[in-house]
Amino acid sequence: MPPVRCYPRLGVGLAAPLRFGLDTLVTLIAFLLALALFLTVIGLMQPFAQRLRLPLTVVLALVGIVIGAGALFLLATPLTDAFNDVARSVLALPIGSEVFLYVFLPTLLFQTALTLEVRRMLDDWVPILVMAVLAVVVATFVIGFALLPFGVQPLPVCLVVAAIVATTDPSAVVGIFRDLSAPSRLGRLIEGESLMNDAAAITLFSVFIGSIVTNSEIGPRDILDTFLFNLLGGIGFGYVATRGALVLLSLVRVDRMASMSISLATPYVIFIIAEQVLGVSGVIAVVFAGLTLNLLGPSRLPPENWNYLTASWEQLAFWAGTLIFTLAAILVPRILGGLTLVEVSLIAVVIIAALAARAVVLFGVLPLLTFARLSPKVSRPYKLVIMWGGLRGSVTLALALAVTENPFVPPDAQRFVAVLATGFVLFTLLVQGTTLRPVIRYLGLEQLNPLDVALRKQAIAVALQNVREETSETVKRYGFPPEVARGEAKAFGERLDKAVREAEASEIRDRDRITLGLVTLAARERDIILDKFRERLITETIVDLMLSDASRLIDRTRTGGRLGYMRTASAALAYSLRFRMAQRVQVRLGFGRPIHNMIADRFERLLHTQINLKELHTFTNRRILRIHGRRVAEIIHDILERRGEEVEQALDALRLQYPGYAERLERRFIRKLALRQEELEYDTLRADRLIGPELYRSLSKAIAQARALADKRPPLDMALHNREIIRNAAMFRDMDDKARDQLAEVLESYFVSPGEVLIYPGEVSEKVFFIASGAVEVETAGQTYRLGRGDIFGELGVLGRRPRRARVSAISYSMLLCLEKTRFLALIEKNPELRAVVERSAAARRLAAAANPPDPPAAES
Repeated sequence: MPPVRCYPRLGVGLAAPLRFGLDTLVTLIAFLLALALFLTVIGLMQPFAQRLRLPLTVVLALVGIVIGAGALFLLATPLTDAFNDVARSVLALPIGSEVFLYVFLPTLLFQTALTLEVRRMLDDWVPILVMAVLAVVVATFVIGFALLPFGVQPLPVCLVVAAIVATTDPSAVVGIFRDLSAPSRLGRLIEGESLMNDAAAITLFSVFIGSIVTNSEIGPRDILDTFLFNLLGGIGFGYVATRGALVLLSLVRVDRMASMSISLATPYVIFIIAEQVLGVSGVIAVVFAGLTLNLLGPSRLPPENWNYLTASWEQLAFWAGTLIFTLAAILVPRILGGLTLVEVSLIAVVIIAALAARAVVLFGVLPLLTFARLSPKVSRPYKLVIMWGGLRGSVTLALALAVTENPFVPPDAQRFVAVLATGFVLFTLLVQGTTLRPVIRYLGLEQLNPLDVALRKQAIAVALQNVREETSETVKRYGFPPEVARGEAKAFGERLDKAVREAEASEIRDRDRITLGLVTLAARERDIILDKFRERLITETIVDLMLSDASRLIDRTRTGGRLGYMRTASAALAYSLRFRMAQRVQVRLGFGRPIHNMIADRFERLLHTQINLKELHTFTNRRILRIHGRRVAEIIHDILERRGEEVEQALDALRLQYPGYAERLERRFIRKLALRQEELEYDTLRADRLIGPELYRSLSKAIAQARALADKRPPLDMALHNREIIRNAAMFRDMDDKARDQLAEVLESYFVSPGEVLIYPGEVSEKVFFIASGAVEVETAGQTYRLGRGDIFGELGVLGRRPRRARVSAISYSMLLCLEKTRFLALIEKNPELRAVVERSAAARRLAAAANPPDPPAAES
């Protein structure tokens, strides 16, 4: 008989029970087994829910109810006493409301905020805010006062119930939308509403539960003050704390494991500090932390690391949400045990009041906002789906559980809250959740509109033509038998002929084709930006801004067509309010770093946009031409040309303002492009086994070091000191140092914005301007020309002592050095060299005007 060996089993031997205690070890093992069982059930239920075409949350709620009811049955019947310990373990799982609120809730809120399309939601921020905040407030008070006349509980308890059921859970609804290909805007409205109304409802819940615990009365002013304190405090702390987390993420940006670790710690630290230290809403703080990281994170991390981070958070949120549903649903049979007819009637009151409150906001408030042009129009089918799709879920159950575990809440109030909240959740899941899909179908929201149907036929026809050509080449290359190829070719040809006939029979107006082509073009531009970011050709600093511009192009083109595309593209070139504020800071406070960075960003954005537009021309010839025809392709080319001219004009203004900087950016782009090509070559050699892993790592390290140097943007010197400007200006090069110093001492700085008119025809000449940085456009005698850094204007009117004849306006943000008329005349009297310089400049401009007279007006017919 071989000797018996005792293996330590992962270190858990006799010492473990002695160190931790036998009961603790048994409890821990039971908990881990139960957790593993629940995760297994959740994993199996997901494909089962898809097969039944039901939301996963509905199936999990049913599974949890069955488990809970089964455990109660095992305890109640003497026939199954052997399973009593198992039943007690299921019903007494060591997971209370603290675990739901401090472990699961931050995960759910943070992940939802992290993955929202925040920039695309900005167009619908008014309806989202109305449904998230105003609708929660309306629902809370409508439901609360609807329950009050029955006299079962006082008003604070009724308001606690109302605040709990005011939250919505978007997971089930959004899943249905995706399955049915419902409009993406509908999904954004639901997700944005859910995220924000969770924060608003939990804040109101905290106010009302506090009044019950302290047994104090609260008035409307107290509610408003507390709500605003929690709201503003949570927003501020969440934003500031996340900016600190972003600094840490920037330090470990190349290590995705470290980045994920810091992001995982962020919501929990913020939630705990906000709730326990600052006394503000931890929910709101976590929500705005997620939104802040959503907006700023992609530009701080490499694309693959950001994708890993968001995918990891999606998995964590899936576990958190499904576990909450399952574990909370286990308690449903116990909570609803002994349900009375009165309680059923009260649940019906909550249902009717909740739907009525939601209808008031959707059909009463939103139309008023649309009429006042404060909100885009939300169609009637959208409103119906939003009203019926207001499912409640994990957050509602977690808050109800928190009330039942609060020793300061009377037992009758605990049951009142638990029964009504649980009953309402079950109604939304089992009735609204199971009927939402038919409602969407009935309203026709899952169907493609006629334009998309026609385009679908066109796309199928073009795609099948491409497939036939490529398949034919593949068959020849692989040498398949001719009889096999002919049989398949005949069947494919019949399908292709049918697709072509359907495409020819469908009629799409050129106007609609142009809109569809431009939407496709904007989407392609977004893909180009992402591809270049992945290839390290676009820096993190500007990729988020460019993606935002591209997303806005897509949305505005869908609603505004060609005009919307052109207006949005032009607006992207305009100077933003943030830019103007940075300009004022530089002027008033002398702090120029923000404006320096913004101008450098603008340079880089314009340069990359110019390159992208050239790629879009190629894409139009290769793809859009085949689907929409030559006429539409020519119009789109023309639109791209006009957009390219606007970009070129904006770049020219910056080149005049900062000569040489655009060239340095272009050289940097070429250097980064060469590094990317070199990296791809090494990848190919590694894949072909021509170089080993050690050599590949060495080459990759060298590429990374070279890329780190190339990523450093060349510094932008926005404005030199007056003396340096004058010393570097060609027109003052012949002056001696003393004369230049005298000129620098009397010059005053004058900042102008694009489009600002500096000189009007006919006005009396009072100032002379030297361009320190920037560019201006001069219109005189039918001619237009531009002046840039180092040029002078306004001297002709002063020297000639006559009204001005030209109109001069800024075409970029510019710093001008201006000199009053009397000082200018006195200065040139004292400095003959300066007078000679100015007179030579004036004479050269007169000669240029005489050599290029304006065209005579056309003769009238």
